[in-house]
Amino acid sequence: MSDVCQSCGACCASFRVSFYWAETDAHPLGSVPSHLTRKINETYVCMQGTEQVPVRCIALQGEVGQSVGCQIYDLRSSTCREFDAGSDICNQARQKIGLAPIVAD
Repeated sequence: MSDVCQSCGACCASFRVSFYWAETDAHPLGSVPSHLTRKINETYVCMQGTEQVPVRCIALQGEVGQSVGCQIYDLRSSTCREFDAGSDICNQARQKIGLAPIVAD
């Protein structure tokens, strides 16, 4: 995780983190702890806390906009792995919590 992410966490407190259920440890090849997820339908689950308002992923530790970490970082879903720091959606989440956008060099 980049330093900028560890002082932000806006994505984990802004969006529903949904993904295919087989990414959970309920499947032999999955890694995301299933007890931290909620069923959306027969195909998808989401991280607890991201299906409600206010949004806050159950795996997020720390204070958003200050210092954060993911308690399951090495086991996180593809949704989290593929989220790009500095992307438009990242910067929208940062703006929502009052942080400046990440500008690509």
